[in-house]
This record gives sequence, structure tokens and C-alpha cells, in this order.
Amino acid sequence: MRHFKNRLVFNLSYFLFWMGYFAFARLFFLSFYFEKTKELGLTNTLKTFLYGLQLDASFAAYLSVIPFLATIVTVFSNAKKIYKTILWYTITVLIVLNLFLIIDASLYQAWGVRLDTSLLAYINTPEVMLASASTFQMIAGSLFWIASTYVFIIVFKKLLHSKHLKIKTSNWSQAPLLLILTASLILPIRGGLQTIPVNQSNVYFSNKMFANHAANNFIWNFANTITHKTNGKNIYKFYDKHVAKNIIKERKNQLLQPTTDSILNTTKPNVILIIWESLTAKVVGSLGGEPNVTENLNRLSKEGVLFTNFYGNGDRTDKGLPAILSGYYPPPVKRIMRMPNKTRSLPMLPKKMNNLGYKTSFYFGGDTNFGNMNTYLRNAEVSKIVDGSEFDKKDWNSKWGAFDDVFMKRFANDLTTKQTQPFFTVALTSTSHEPYELNSTYKFGKDSEDNLFRSSHAYTDKVIGNFINFAKKQDWYKNTLIVIMSDHGHSSPKHTGEYFSPEKFQIPMLWLGGALQKKGIEIDNMTSQVDFAYTLLDLLKADNSDFKFGKNLFNSSEKQYAHYIFNKGFGTLTKKSFYLFDYVSNKPILKYGDEANKLDSLGKAITQDAYQDFLDRK
Repeated sequence: MRHFKNRLVFNLSYFLFWMGYFAFARLFFLSFYFEKTKELGLTNTLKTFLYGLQLDASFAAYLSVIPFLATIVTVFSNAKKIYKTILWYTITVLIVLNLFLIIDASLYQAWGVRLDTSLLAYINTPEVMLASASTFQMIAGSLFWIASTYVFIIVFKKLLHSKHLKIKTSNWSQAPLLLILTASLILPIRGGLQTIPVNQSNVYFSNKMFANHAANNFIWNFANTITHKTNGKNIYKFYDKHVAKNIIKERKNQLLQPTTDSILNTTKPNVILIIWESLTAKVVGSLGGEPNVTENLNRLSKEGVLFTNFYGNGDRTDKGLPAILSGYYPPPVKRIMRMPNKTRSLPMLPKKMNNLGYKTSFYFGGDTNFGNMNTYLRNAEVSKIVDGSEFDKKDWNSKWGAFDDVFMKRFANDLTTKQTQPFFTVALTSTSHEPYELNSTYKFGKDSEDNLFRSSHAYTDKVIGNFINFAKKQDWYKNTLIVIMSDHGHSSPKHTGEYFSPEKFQIPMLWLGGALQKKGIEIDNMTSQVDFAYTLLDLLKADNSDFKFGKNLFNSSEKQYAHYIFNKGFGTLTKKSFYLFDYVSNKPILKYGDEANKLDSLGKAITQDAYQDFLDRK
């Protein structure tokens, strides 16, 4: 039995090695987000380790299956050769896990969730994911990857090398016992003998989502989201589909018509839509945000129609574009813009504008292959697409494409020389995307991520201000509606409260131009991006029935609401109430107001209905 004991000690040590690694991984994540960790306090920080043990043990057990099986072979074969196999297996796994550890920590700031299948969308275009990282971050990450892998190889050898030397070939009767030991790994893998295996909800212990996310095991979460198949089922289903539709219909039908006269002085204006990368209301002074970042937008807000309660429906560009141009809610995890088989059946604002006699165009200073944007725009039947390939590389930053000032000058020039009326044209900016590389001064410096963010938006604000000054001098301006809108909100600058609270999703929308008959006013109706196409077509006296998720921006009913969706959750809000729900724990994260319970059912119904629509599109 002495030889069995040696093998038992080796196997248990191997399992504990991975448990130690995952404790380190959690410590790394908490240290990486030290400011958020400080807000948790010592007790909750320690609880992330305690509650995280189940998922740590589960994945440690998965990783231990092959070494445990290999240990059985040592009963009959040379233990030294088997140990080398286990060593190289472990080194390979360490290299992969440490890479994913760095990716997980880096993306959490932007995505607000631990590593999941969202990463797979970038497999074919890894340069797009890396574009959000600065050169320093990539160098630092690479050095950490190498160093941490090396350290854990040393730890592994010190912990396991002497123990493997004690393993000798022995009686075959040990093999069944070792096989039973290997089979017992099913207990930590499942988290016990209970009917339902362990899952992410087992580690959620706090009303602070960062604490729950820190308790989660990054690689278990990633593996689980890959292997968790929905088989075409609506995993967000709370109601019979007819009940869900009635919940929505009962409320939304009151919001389809404007409660004011038309905001326009014509039914066929030119329309310029400027989609401003990552602009959050938190830095827009005219929306109560920081006063000195978007000084031009603040000034222009007094000249047009400013929407003061406007929200993005998603948190990435490839979610924002379908929300704006197709009036389509983003699925909680999937990204429909990346699925040509589904996007070709979406309602498309450019296609509608073509049918109304408009010349349509789309301008982007970067690569339109990003997120399958090019395919989406082709399905939308955009007549003219201008992308980064038409700009000199000397005018590009190192990541995303042409600098906004160069890009917008080209946009302005084409409006002067190559545009026939009426036109519908879209310009998507990019310089205010991470890593915030400018060809100009950094107004707020570079000493922090938040100040880089502020500086980039101050730069784009100046570019937009110059474009509006140009537009006012053109003959077509008097018959033109200019809409400035963000593609999504942002986690910077840091806001108080939950990561997915409304502060992250509130964005500006400003209407300007000579086609407005009402100016210098504010619209405080609670609305969002999916309402834009529906409302614009209504103003143009066109059929908007295909945009079935939209409402009228100019309906001032107290029933007005905004609904946004993020990975595994949603937020639904009115002027006085709010409901934030998490599908992992199946619990509300935050709620307030007299109407919170109604928003619970409304939010679940919208998410269910929108996701079912996504599933049904072929």
C-alpha cells in the first residue's frame, strides 16, 4: 500500500497545484482592478476566494483527469516517462491558461463580464481585439505571460518532482483503486451529488456584481459558455410567447405616435447621421456630465433638439449599429451583425431611404470587415461605402484607421463635390476608441485611462464642431437634418454604482440643421437607439412597420421606457423607476421606484421576445 500512498499523494498534490493557481488567478484579477477591490472591503474580498472554491475545484478536477489516468499507467510502466508526459501537458495548459488570464483581465474593463464566447467573435480577426490595447499594454502583458508561466513551472517542479521519484511499478491490483480515485473527480467537477451541477450562480454571493465576477473562475466560465448548447431554445424565456408579446404590446402601443407636431419643416430632408465612437453622457456637459470635455457639443446643444434621456441598447459598436439602423435589440451574448444569414432579413433604414429616393452612403475611417460590418452594410443596400482603404496610411493611427480630423474632412469634401440631394449619409468615427491615439494634443493629459478617454473625446468634439461650422455654410444645410449620436456608452470615466447601471448606457443624441422647425429645445422622453429609425421614417411619412421594436421618440407619455441588454442581463428604466436583472443568478441586481415590478416583467418580456426573433431568423 506504500506505493499506492505515493501515487495518492502525487495526485492530490497535482490537484492542489491547480487550486493554488486559480487562487493566484483570482488575486491577479482583484489586483488588476484594485480600485474596485478596495470598494468591496476586506470581508467581501476574502469571500470571493471562499465562494470561488467550487468552480476552482471543478476546473482543477477537469485538468487533473489526464494526469490521474497517467498515474494508473505507472503501475505497469516507467514512472519517469509518465512524469515527463504530465510535465509537458501541464506546461502546455499553463501557457494557454495564462494567456486567457491576461485576455480576461484586459477585456473586463470594456465588457464588464468574465471571459465568455464573445471572444470567439474575434478569432478570425485577432488584430481587432488587440487594437484596443496600447503597445505598452501588449509588451507588459507579454512579459507577465512569460514570467507567470515560468514561475508556475518552477512551482510545479518543486511540488511534484520529488513525489514522482517515489512512484515505482507495483502490483496491478492498485490500478482499480486508482481508477476509482480518478472517477471520484466527478464530485468536484459537478460540485457534489446534487441534481443540478455547479454553475456560475453558485459563486454569486453579493449584491455587488464585481464581487460575484471576481468569485467566478475565468476559464471555467469560458469553457462553460462554449460547451453550453441552447439547441435553438430561448434560454431567456419567462413567459408563454403570447403573454410576453401582450406585456410589450399593452405598453408600447401607447407610445407609437408623437404627442407634438412634427419637429421638421419638410418631409424630405437630407439626413446626416454622425455616429460618435464611445461617447457617454458622463462627459457631455449639456447632459449634466463633465463640463469641459465636449465644449462644442455643449454649445451646439442650445441650437437644436437635445434628447436628455437617451440610451444605447448595447455596449459595443457591432451591437449599436443594428440598434440604430435596424431598430434591433442586441441579443444578450450573440452579435447579429456578425451573422450574414440573419442580418439579410433585418429591417434596414438605408434600404428604406433608397426606396424613398435618397442617395445612401456610409463612411468609416477603418476596416469595414470589423464585426462583419461590410456584409451588414451590403445587406442594407448602402449605395456607397467609403472605408479606411481610401485613406493614406500616414493618416492612420496604429490601430483603428484614419484620424477623425482627416476622416471628417474627406466626409465634408464629398458632401460638397459628390453628393446629390436628397441624401442619407452616415459617418462612424473611431479615434475615441481605445487605446486613444491622437494626432493632436491631449487636453486632459495621458496620466490615466480616464484622462486618455477625456482627451480623445475632446479631440473628436473639436472635429465635430469644425464639421458643423462647415455644414452651416453649405447650400444644402437649409434642407438638412444632422443627427449626432453615440454608438454606445462606456465604463470610463468611472461611475458610482453597478457596472451595468444606466450611467454606462446613457448617451447623447442631438438633432441640428435647417430642416428643424423647432430649435433650442430639450426632449426628456425616456428613449433609446431602437426608436430612431422608427421615428425618422414616421417623420418622412414612410412605412415604419418593419421596425417592430421601435417607439416614437416624440411621445411624451409617462409610459416611455428604455431597455438595454448586456451579456447575461438587461436594464429597463423609466423616468422614475429602474430594474436591472442578471440571468446568471436569476435575480435583480438593482431596482428602485414604484414601477420596478412592472419593469421586471416588461424587461423579461422584451429580452425574451427579441431573442426569440433572433433565433427565428434564418
